[in-house]
Amino acid sequence: MPAFTIDEIVIPTDVGDADAADYVRCIEIGNAVEAIGYGTEEIAYEPAEELTWFHSERQPRRMLAARVDGEVVARAVYETTLGDGADSAWLTVDVLPGHRDRGIGGALADAVEQLARDDAKSKALVYVPIPEAPGPRLSAPTGYGSVRSDDPAIGFLQRRGYRLEQVERLSRLPLPVPDLAERLVAATERSGDDYELVEWIGRTPERWVDDLAVLGTRMSTDAPTAGLEEPEDVWDADRIRAADDRNERFDPRERLTAGVVHRPTGTLVGFSVISVPRQPERAAAQYATLVLREHRGHGLGMLLKVGNLDHLARQRPGHPSVTTFNAEDNRHMLDVNEAVGFVPIGNESAWRKDL
Repeated sequence: MPAFTIDEIVIPTDVGDADAADYVRCIEIGNAVEAIGYGTEEIAYEPAEELTWFHSERQPRRMLAARVDGEVVARAVYETTLGDGADSAWLTVDVLPGHRDRGIGGALADAVEQLARDDAKSKALVYVPIPEAPGPRLSAPTGYGSVRSDDPAIGFLQRRGYRLEQVERLSRLPLPVPDLAERLVAATERSGDDYELVEWIGRTPERWVDDLAVLGTRMSTDAPTAGLEEPEDVWDADRIRAADDRNERFDPRERLTAGVVHRPTGTLVGFSVISVPRQPERAAAQYATLVLREHRGHGLGMLLKVGNLDHLARQRPGHPSVTTFNAEDNRHMLDVNEAVGFVPIGNESAWRKDL
């Protein structure tokens, strides 16, 4: 059995840097492993597109590489947040199929769990896609969703003390959406005169920065996270501006945003973001969608979804699809997605380990 080594890699500022090769290789490994787990390559990110996440000051990430005979064959990612109440670490371990069952995955898991302990984190959270196939099932304790219980990744996690808390659905919407204009008219009429749809590309307009900070914080508390108990992730205006700065510097993808304004107060009370790659032949990705609890019941989730899809069709046409993730217990948002035309194509299991 060949020996392997593990080291932390340098995160470059540009994929063309002289020291970027290991980083690029690790992103390629992550894409390859995820394509197996999710059953699609449509969610793959180019190395340049991942740089914005690795250069976040408020959500620091580190990456480890495992090498066999000098070749990088596996990677692990450690992510956390800063500030009071930041008790969680998000961990990823990806090993190429030809190098599994050699202790590499366990060694990488040990290493990133130790990083979490060194940072005094109390729990580790792991999101793992499980390929669909016939066989016994393991159900989420939420009562929504299940995964194959005989997949090797399940045994690996359970032996390490992780427990399944939630199952998420990966869905795909083929583009273009039929009768999108009619759907938008219907959603606008349903929402009523008190609400107005707004949109922008890229940087957040200054008039919406404070409101978007509130929405970003509420995204971490209002979305269902089951027993994961993900911590509140506080956003403020400075963080919104810093994220926009970072995206403009590092990310070649564009963010198309739709927002809903409550006309009586002039406040942004909901938003939805689609991340769009430069190449029209690649799928776009639906990021966050949120309506403040106190403004629900007016069909604003549907208004945001079809409004931003219309925004995409007008501004960046030609992409084959949009992909998105939703917790299986987030039944309301799944109802909206299904009504628009999203269909399930894969799953992601969410696990917790108390450190």
